[in-house]
Amino acid sequence: MLSMEITTQEKVSQDVLLKAFNHMMLAKAMADIYEENRGITKYVHSTSRGHEAIQLATAYQLTNEDWVSPYYRDESLLLGIGFEPYRLMLQLLAKADDPFSGGRSYYSHPSSLEANLPKIIHQSSATGMQAIPTTGVAQGIKYIQEFNLKTYEKNPVVVCSFGDNSVTEGEVSEAFQFAALHQLPIIFLIQDNEWGISVTKEEARTSDAYDFAAGFVGLNRMRVDGTDFVESYDAMKKAVDFVRTERKPLLVCAKTVLIGHHTSGVRREFYRDDEDLVKHRAKDPGTILRNYLLEGGVDEDLLKQITKKARIEAEEAFEKAVNAEDPKPETVENHVFAPTPVTEEKGVREPEGAEKIVMVDAAIHAIQEIMWKHPEALLYGQDVGERIGGVFRETVTLGQKFGKKRVFNTPIQEAYIIGSTVGMSAVGLKPIVEVQFADYIYPGINQLITEISKSCYLSQGKFPVSNIIRVPIGAYGGGGPYHSGSVESILANIKGIKIAYPSNAADFKGLLKAAYYDPNPVVMLEHKGLYWSKVPGTEDAKTIEPDEDYILPFGKGNIILKASETETEKGRTLVIVTYGMGVFWAKEAAKNFEGRIEIIDLRTLIPLDEKLVFERVKIHGKCIVLTEEQLQNSFAEAFAHRISKNCFAYLDAAVEAVGSLNLPAVPINLVLEKEMLPNAEKLSQKISALFSN
Repeated sequence: MLSMEITTQEKVSQDVLLKAFNHMMLAKAMADIYEENRGITKYVHSTSRGHEAIQLATAYQLTNEDWVSPYYRDESLLLGIGFEPYRLMLQLLAKADDPFSGGRSYYSHPSSLEANLPKIIHQSSATGMQAIPTTGVAQGIKYIQEFNLKTYEKNPVVVCSFGDNSVTEGEVSEAFQFAALHQLPIIFLIQDNEWGISVTKEEARTSDAYDFAAGFVGLNRMRVDGTDFVESYDAMKKAVDFVRTERKPLLVCAKTVLIGHHTSGVRREFYRDDEDLVKHRAKDPGTILRNYLLEGGVDEDLLKQITKKARIEAEEAFEKAVNAEDPKPETVENHVFAPTPVTEEKGVREPEGAEKIVMVDAAIHAIQEIMWKHPEALLYGQDVGERIGGVFRETVTLGQKFGKKRVFNTPIQEAYIIGSTVGMSAVGLKPIVEVQFADYIYPGINQLITEISKSCYLSQGKFPVSNIIRVPIGAYGGGGPYHSGSVESILANIKGIKIAYPSNAADFKGLLKAAYYDPNPVVMLEHKGLYWSKVPGTEDAKTIEPDEDYILPFGKGNIILKASETETEKGRTLVIVTYGMGVFWAKEAAKNFEGRIEIIDLRTLIPLDEKLVFERVKIHGKCIVLTEEQLQNSFAEAFAHRISKNCFAYLDAAVEAVGSLNLPAVPINLVLEKEMLPNAEKLSQKISALFSN
């Protein structure tokens, strides 16, 4: 591990120094104008006052092939890479032409794919959460270069910027660990102003980021005075050159000051005394650079002219931004998802002469066919590598066929596994990742909600996250409280992701192919009890294997059992709406009510085929929504309500929901597990009660 010492040796050109001074004066003028117009700048915002030197020094090193993730105090960095005050102010005032989010996100929350500038994935407000997605960018670039998928003029460098207190976040450590383990071309830029809102460094941490990083073997380190532009410029030039050449990760700990407020809503006078403010103002980067320029013989009148001109430019930009149009109300639902090309069922579902396969083989074959055809596809997660190929053998043989750079094991880092797909997708890859059990998805939920689900919407469609997250789910055979859980209600409550829950091999293969060609994030919920059809009554999960071109669109439910027309005309039938293991409980129960049961397999939960369900419920007049999940506050209960609301005039009885008992976990004892879960017998009792009423 390299600890880099910075000694300023190379003279920074006067052109660069004056450029930096101009940008600092712009940043100051902008902050002053925002403060003077608090009634207009009503949306919460931070400014870069005190951080300008290190941010500009970083920005000036970057090319249009590099990637940078600024955090919410990085407006000077944005100025430095080429965003004019007017365009930044459009976001400040949440205007329609805000180039980043179209008026949906806070100031200095950029996303950009502009050809002539460094690229920026969607940036959230959650402190430190950008570490994993941005490390995913570096991981993706390394993969692209290893497989020669794209040619770059220069080796791209990735920069991830943080405030100091965000380094205490656990997910930041996951990013440091992965970057060090895989030697990724990334700079972690820590801007240390010694405050975390009102929390001091003494209250928050035992060391600064430089000392903290010493524990991550392979992560190189550097300290710099981030208030001194000359020192910062020299340091960041060395840092960027090092990563561009050596392709190794580097952490830069830059000491800065906080001259402005934490945000416009959390003001400095709330929590800082005069002594602290005086100490920070004494290190104002603009003053330091001004004095350096004067000592170097620059005419003071020139600096005054630059300062005056910056104020005028900022004022004109602000007035123009104030008068810009607000977003139109009808655009509020735009960009929840990117348009998918998969809208119709294609290929052959039951090829002549093909054999039946189990669900687990459907997954393996689908991924294998994808990876042979698409070099941008790769698979990673816990234990998915060639030694065992997944704890359910759900990736077996793939590691041997595609090698350790395309199919590989990760550390136990669910947040990294899920969140890294943001960066991988941004650079044009298609990551297929796996969480070992549904019960262990919770550490990754933060990334799924904060970063993945919002990326397309808040970037105005620039960065939909194209991934597949495989999640073995469900209970059977005494798996116990941490290997048997159902999590679909939690996932279905996340807007901006898609969810599939296949019940048989053909659907699994077709939906997985659809997920691959869909540009949006997809969670594949895969019931462990259906993988091998070892659970009694699940033999029908085995199906003829569809051909390689078979694709099944999301949002298309399937009527897998129809009631007889005679019984329907007599009003003696009902519809069971279900998915996953529920399909097999429903089929077993239906044997007790010959001709009187219709079963709809939803196949996907988001999007949901409400049209089919509503049509069939209106015909039959009675409905049960069946789930394996604990019933109270579940997806099934919510859907039952929507069915009731939309089909009320056609119903003969209230829509019922059937599911597991409302317990905090699935007990390991088989007797207790059976008592908790639904089954065909319990479902039959509910059907009988509905018919008798």
